Amino acid sequence: MERSKITLSVIKADVGGWVGHSGVHAALIERARQSLADAGEILVDFHVTSCGDDMQLIMTHRQGVDSETIHRLAWDTFVACTAVAKKMKLYGAGQDLLSDAFSGNVKGMGPGVAEMEFEERPSEPVIIFMADKTEPGAWNFPLFKIFADPFNTAGLVIDPKMHAGFLFEVHDLYENKKILFSLPEEYYDILVLIGAAGRYTIKSVYTKTGEIASVSTTQRLNLMAGRYVGKDDPVLIVRAQSGLPAVGEILEPFAHPHIVSGWMRGSHNGPLMPVSQAQSTPTRFDGPPRVVAFGFQLCDGRLIGPQDLFRDPAFDRARSEALELADFFRRLGPFEPHRLPLDEMEYTTMPEVMKRLKDRFEDIGD
Repeated sequence: MERSKITLSVIKADVGGWVGHSGVHAALIERARQSLADAGEILVDFHVTSCGDDMQLIMTHRQGVDSETIHRLAWDTFVACTAVAKKMKLYGAGQDLLSDAFSGNVKGMGPGVAEMEFEERPSEPVIIFMADKTEPGAWNFPLFKIFADPFNTAGLVIDPKMHAGFLFEVHDLYENKKILFSLPEEYYDILVLIGAAGRYTIKSVYTKTGEIASVSTTQRLNLMAGRYVGKDDPVLIVRAQSGLPAVGEILEPFAHPHIVSGWMRGSHNGPLMPVSQAQSTPTRFDGPPRVVAFGFQLCDGRLIGPQDLFRDPAFDRARSEALELADFFRRLGPFEPHRLPLDEMEYTTMPEVMKRLKDRFEDIGD
């Protein structure tokens, strides 16, 4: 008899910051736990956590991806937490809830969603990355390193199950289109797109036989809301071992921080700093951007963990590098490349300023 597949869903939202944009109050975490506990047999297991001012609902179930039941549960949980946040006058209460009513799926309504359905292997390690003060394109660099770079992932060279490479599903966030790349055959082609991380993001990675290996959130809040409502603070799920990259290979890209967009007011570039969950409360210029990695072993859908993977002192040097880079970028103040380029400033005061100055521009002439 075929075993029933398990679905791992990670749905996140900012429903109120404590203090400012730095963290999530324990009362909100407890309210979310209560809501998911009350769901009964809908869920196999769950874990509630936070990174910066974002709350993550990590849930296992057998409803499949895009389940209205699961998405409604997440939405109702965020609404309940928003009510608590409003009573406590927390900052930006409910800012990621862009609608007043649930419409069957939280996609397009503000919360970020990463889900995958698969059959559990004899051992099923998964890593859930959670970021704050950045956008979905922040995962492009590490995902490419994990699943395509033999200098990062030795298994691409020496593991027969990985040697064929992987399939990458890339989304165009502006045109709402997707394309599938086969690597290593299209190694250079994919780089043309994913190097522009503000527009093209890696949504999913599959083995050459079609098995899901990784999935990320790709929601851009400003594109949905038509105004600046905070950075998207994405999540990423990566399965590990047994024909997939090892845990150490998955974490290795974060040993040296790469530059991502977000940080203060979602309008600055800066280093993505790997930290433990306890250190995921960004305060310096509301940053620098943070990433937390939680490891779980799945056992019949049960979440054994988490292991707080970036708590390892082996990442101390990465944190030091991130702080050095933060010093460099901060010295630039409102100048690029610390501030985002103009085409990324569409949802700030920039259009208002340009409109006000429009009639004052004069032709230079010959």
